[in-house]
Amino acid sequence: MILSDFDLLAYIRSRRLVIEPFNNVIVRENGVDLRIGNQIARLIPTEEALDTANPNVNLSKFYRIESGESFIIRPHEKVLLTTLEYVELPADIMAFVELRSSFARLGLMMPPTIVDAGFKGNITLEIQGSSFPVKVYTGQRFAHIIFAKTLNPVEKPYSGRYQGQRGVTLPKLLGLVNG
Repeated sequence: MILSDFDLLAYIRSRRLVIEPFNNVIVRENGVDLRIGNQIARLIPTEEALDTANPNVNLSKFYRIESGESFIIRPHEKVLLTTLEYVELPADIMAFVELRSSFARLGLMMPPTIVDAGFKGNITLEIQGSSFPVKVYTGQRFAHIIFAKTLNPVEKPYSGRYQGQRGVTLPKLLGLVNG
């Protein structure tokens, strides 16, 4: 069951669903708009292979983190953005995150992002640039999160490597090969 604006506001008021900072304007008919945070991680083109089995890999060879009030996403560039919102999902709610259609119409792309029941943190979004540079701004409504109620609370709420993340979060490779 997808939560409506009525359901979402009731969950938020009761603090069963936490979205901070919260503003009523981000609540939509069947979801919440997420705004761009003040960090971006740019993937650095390189011929060096990133060894996904090496938990000690130096990610600064592959990513450059920037902070600011605006960012230009260059043509076909791949970046990670963080949401301004910190979210906490209860054990009976999961979510799907999609790019807002206005940004998709600019040629930006974002793979589907799943937020597991029990997750807490800012959401890191993977974005691919358009055919032309696109300037985006901190605080801009950029993605849409749709919350779905599970039939029953999950037995094992999310407690993975990204629990509690703040800001743009790079991949955490520890255990990626076996788990």
